[in-house]
Amino acid sequence: MGFSHTTELRAFASEKLKKVGLFETEQMFCDIYCLEPGQAQAVHSHAAATKFYFVIDGQAAVTVGSETRVIGPGELAWSVPGEDHGVANSSEERLVLLVAMAPNPNSAP
Repeated sequence: MGFSHTTELRAFASEKLKKVGLFETEQMFCDIYCLEPGQAQAVHSHAAATKFYFVIDGQAAVTVGSETRVIGPGELAWSVPGEDHGVANSSEERLVLLVAMAPNPNSAP
């Protein structure tokens, strides 16, 4: 088991959203995504994985399937395998998300 303090690990980049790995196992990965205003992760899907976005700070415009909603701190959005999803920071403030996906697509079968 391990421990992380996500406030200390946050990192932002001016050119694109910054993904900070918290931990990764064969079963799943867990990151924080740090987005400056105007940054986004393009809508995409994973054929065999479930993914969630949990807002720590800021406001996220999250797309799941054909719906886009703005969610804030304490709110969660998730996609099931094969479902389109993506996130954007359309606000004027920084956005920090907790993101996890299982099964881990980076693990060999």
